Amino acid sequence: MRSDQIPSSKPDEADRELLSRPATSLITARKKGTGVRAWLLLDSTGQAQTVEVGKHAIMRRTGLPARDLRILDPLLSYPSTVLGRERAIVINLEHIKAIITAQEVLLLNSKDPSVTPFVEELQKRLTFHFHATKAQVRNFFLQGRKTDGRQSVENRDGSKVLPFEFVALEACLEAACSCLEIEAKTLEQEAHPALDKLTSKISTLNLERVRQIKSRLVAITGRVQKVRDELEHLLDDDEDMAEMYLTEKLVNLENSTASSFSNGDEMEDDPPEMDDSLPVEASREGGHGASSSYDPDIQADIPHVHHPFSALSRTLTSTTRSAMSKHLDVEELEMLLEAYFVQVDGTLNKLSAV
Repeated sequence: MRSDQIPSSKPDEADRELLSRPATSLITARKKGTGVRAWLLLDSTGQAQTVEVGKHAIMRRTGLPARDLRILDPLLSYPSTVLGRERAIVINLEHIKAIITAQEVLLLNSKDPSVTPFVEELQKRLTFHFHATKAQVRNFFLQGRKTDGRQSVENRDGSKVLPFEFVALEACLEAACSCLEIEAKTLEQEAHPALDKLTSKISTLNLERVRQIKSRLVAITGRVQKVRDELEHLLDDDEDMAEMYLTEKLVNLENSTASSFSNGDEMEDDPPEMDDSLPVEASREGGHGASSSYDPDIQADIPHVHHPFSALSRTLTSTTRSAMSKHLDVEELEMLLEAYFVQVDGTLNKLSAV
């Protein structure tokens, strides 16, 4: 064999560049590609920060199984879903993909332009909810605790302050249903002129225009139908709705824990705490624009935000209902879901009439 046919054993330029990279950077890049996503975390005060974490950290923090997180995967196609779990509510409605707990909201694809207005509205609502609850708790203390602790928190106008999770849930429902309604109205406004033109003059251009509108009509009708069916399913199942009372379940857990300690059974060692922290390095200074960098070798915890009014405010908000009672009192959530069911059902009727 001639010498010019013998392959060279020397590494080429690309190989040298690859070999020159530090081993740690290659490992980090590989780890970043295994389920690490950017989440926008909004706490009970409305403050937001971006964190980059893997699915296992989210599972520990929210108590959700992996199959529930797959519902939010943007690479997979799942129908509209609202799931109530022990410690969280999973939301997959149109462009809204979120996890709601009793104290915070975790939101995917927050940098999507269609999601930005929703984030801003959600922050406003959470901030308002925090101050409204805080004011009522302050009045509770000033009155010398004359109320019985089962009284619900009310706004100045007498309307009831919803639990944190329902405030976030309502924002998600409103964003999704309003988006569908606007899209349906736009399609309706385009459909009638196109049909009129086709009626007056049958042409290839007019036929193609109507065909495109019909294709869009079928697609949006299917999306609206899925949201409607999901809300109807929830309204038909009191147990599913009861699962979504996260604040009440948290209060019941805190009360049972406090009761067990007050029985006099003192333990030598402190009980182990559940590790639901997110292993990230984060900064709160920048508000919505703040972000965190993920480093597998550096794990800093994002603690839950605990306020001096939080425990009492949750007790006040829980009112007299109990999800564990034989007769499930879910009227509060039922009324909330019913309002958006009516809205999306109206949108579906309009599309059927096009």
